[in-house]
Amino acid sequence: MRMKNNLFWTALLALALVSCRGDGPRVDIKSEADLAGRKIVTVAGSYYDGKYSAQEGVDMLRVNTEADGLMAVRQGLADAFVIDEVMFSQETLDQMGLEKACSGEECFPCAFAFPKGDDELLPAFNEFLAQMRQDGSLDAHAAHWIEGGPELPQQEENAVKRSDEPIRYLIVLTTAPICFLKDGGWTGLDVDLMRRFAAWYGRPLQVSDVPIGSAMIALQTGKADVMSGCLFPTEERRQHVTFSDPYYYCRPGIFVRSGATVARKPLWERVKNSFHQSFVAEGRWKLIVYGLLMTIAITLLSILLGTLLGIGFCAMLLSRRKWLRGCAEGYSAFMQGIPTLVLLLIMFYVVFASANVTGSFVAVVTFALFFASSSGTVFASSIQSVPRGQWEAGYALGFTKFGTFRHVVYPQALKIGFGPYVSHCISLLKGTSIVGYIAVQDLTRASDLLRSQTYEAFMPLLAITVVYFLLAWLLRLMLNLAMPKK
Repeated sequence: MRMKNNLFWTALLALALVSCRGDGPRVDIKSEADLAGRKIVTVAGSYYDGKYSAQEGVDMLRVNTEADGLMAVRQGLADAFVIDEVMFSQETLDQMGLEKACSGEECFPCAFAFPKGDDELLPAFNEFLAQMRQDGSLDAHAAHWIEGGPELPQQEENAVKRSDEPIRYLIVLTTAPICFLKDGGWTGLDVDLMRRFAAWYGRPLQVSDVPIGSAMIALQTGKADVMSGCLFPTEERRQHVTFSDPYYYCRPGIFVRSGATVARKPLWERVKNSFHQSFVAEGRWKLIVYGLLMTIAITLLSILLGTLLGIGFCAMLLSRRKWLRGCAEGYSAFMQGIPTLVLLLIMFYVVFASANVTGSFVAVVTFALFFASSSGTVFASSIQSVPRGQWEAGYALGFTKFGTFRHVVYPQALKIGFGPYVSHCISLLKGTSIVGYIAVQDLTRASDLLRSQTYEAFMPLLAITVVYFLLAWLLRLMLNLAMPKK
């Protein structure tokens, strides 16, 4: 009954959010000078974040994705969104009730970023760009994706296959027409250009999407070969990575509410359209299913490995050797004092930097290490909670030390520690939502991708809310069923 009530209120809240109106008066901005005294939204870590943060009189709101920036303006949380002017199609702006107020005065070159000291891919990519620029195909490529120009011919495969090792390509932007999902695969201005280069160069291409901060770390630690997403080659960025020759030039765009009255459809029709756009169109439900399977796999493997390590950790905490207890207590204090995300990034970009392992493998190891500390502490405290007299009673009955633990102490300790152990399992499940930072597509990352493609926030969030709730409920149910009755 409680689960049904929770689902009902969650659905009711989602319907209320979907029905929220974002209409409002148009903000009169004719140039960048008019941003003074306004509240503007930018993507955290972007060029515009650094630029406007240094200006007085500008109230900043930072978001993680371009879709979140559009929705912030739509809902009236900010007056304007400053981002590259090529970022959104007119169809998207009409759908959101927004418009481009003006363009900025600067004109920025866009380039691909490579690791420092790259003497293989970077020269080859610049040569590839030079050939496309010379025969005019580079301009045609930009015209096709930005202006809807004619279709481009397929890139011929290189007759010489250089290597079977893929080019590890990271994208830090997930909006059309730059980088976006279509029919289950990545495409767009940047992705198509890199895919053509890979065919020209004679190597396969492996595409992943991560936040820009994680992508920069990946380049510096050798976890990736190239990244893009309308990147500007600023002097600060040049200190950490090397940029290719420009492949496109763009200006900043300042996007505001259009002020036009948008016809409001009935609530049920809006909900139905939102559901169709988020899950049915182009088979986008597959993103949720894949993310669900990845979340389940990481959670179960982490619990299994973490429990095994936790048994050893418990033995160290209960050891008569002082140095073993000291090591266990120090490990526990370290795990309690460091955020899970920080350790996950350290494990992926530092500890396993030179190892050819997947992000999901690193996620399992990281969460298992955290879970070993929490579960081992639960095991040790549960055993210590059993009165000492129970041990003595077992010895008096003729049991050995192991027999006393197995038949007398363990059943009581299990009853004491089972509840906290289940709670830690549920916490681990919810904690896996951060694995998107190391290019693992879990449930939360799938929701982010859906929002970046459809600009529908509430239906994807509602979906993963319900899924996480059901997963937590099923995990608790499975553990309760596995609990011995006697």
